[in-house]
Order: sequence, then C-alpha cells, then structure tokens
Amino acid sequence: MQEKLKNLLLCIAIPVLTGSLSGFLTRGSMQVFRQLNKPPLSPPGAVFPIVWTILYILMGIASYLVFSSGAGQGDIRNALSVYGLQLAVNFFWPLFFFNLGWYFFSFVWLVLLWLLILITIRLFYHISRPAAYLLLPYLLWVTFAGYLNLGIAILN
Repeated sequence: MQEKLKNLLLCIAIPVLTGSLSGFLTRGSMQVFRQLNKPPLSPPGAVFPIVWTILYILMGIASYLVFSSGAGQGDIRNALSVYGLQLAVNFFWPLFFFNLGWYFFSFVWLVLLWLLILITIRLFYHISRPAAYLLLPYLLWVTFAGYLNLGIAILN
C-alpha cells in the first residue's frame, strides 16, 4: 500500500511540478494577460492557476492508473512516453506566449499540444478507460485555450 501511495504522489508531482516551473518562469504573465486585447468569454486571470492545478492533478492520477494498470510494459511505456511528450509541449507554451509574445506561433504550438493530448487519451483508453476520461477536461480546456490564444493573436 505504501509503495502505491508513493507512486501515486510521484505521478501527481511530475505534472504539478512541471506546471509550477513553467508558471515560475512566466510569473509576470497575468500582468501581460491583463494588458492584452482578449476575445469574448475570456476568464479573469485568477482562474488559470486554479484550473491548471486541477488539470495537472488529474493528469497525474491518469498517468498513475496507466503506470499501475498491469498492462503490457510496451503499451505502458509507449503511452507514458507520449504523455511525457505532451507534458513537455505543455511546459513550453506559456514561455512562447507570455515571455516571447509569439501569439500565432503559440497557437500552432497549442494545436500540436491538442493533438498530443488526443493521442495520449487514445493510448490511455486502451490501457485504462478511467485514465483516458480523466484527461477529457484537459482536452476541453486546451480547446478553449486555443480559442483564447487565436483571439489574442488576431486582436493584438
């Protein structure tokens, strides 16, 4: 039981710490966000860290379900590799968007992230359906973020 809890906490810590590091590197981002022309339905900046923290926790739980599923090692390794790749792509998006101001490039990068999330969901689904379902809010949020990103790219 203790080993399972340790693995679960590690799986949650990986995306949370990845997001925290990205947030630290873009710590002035909400000031930048306030100054941008934004499309309709843009939430206040305070919503983003709350939503992302929840999504990172869900990602961690999903990766734990895959890791501990008992499926074939090759399937698990493949699914977690794509998961890791999408997490890396996720890490760089705010750097491109907030630190560099590359709004159109960031939108294209976000499309890449969206595709990688979709592939991750598909791979997770074959190993653990609950793990795949836990990633659906992430896909929906990144879809909404794509709308915001494209709107900001057009308006600024």
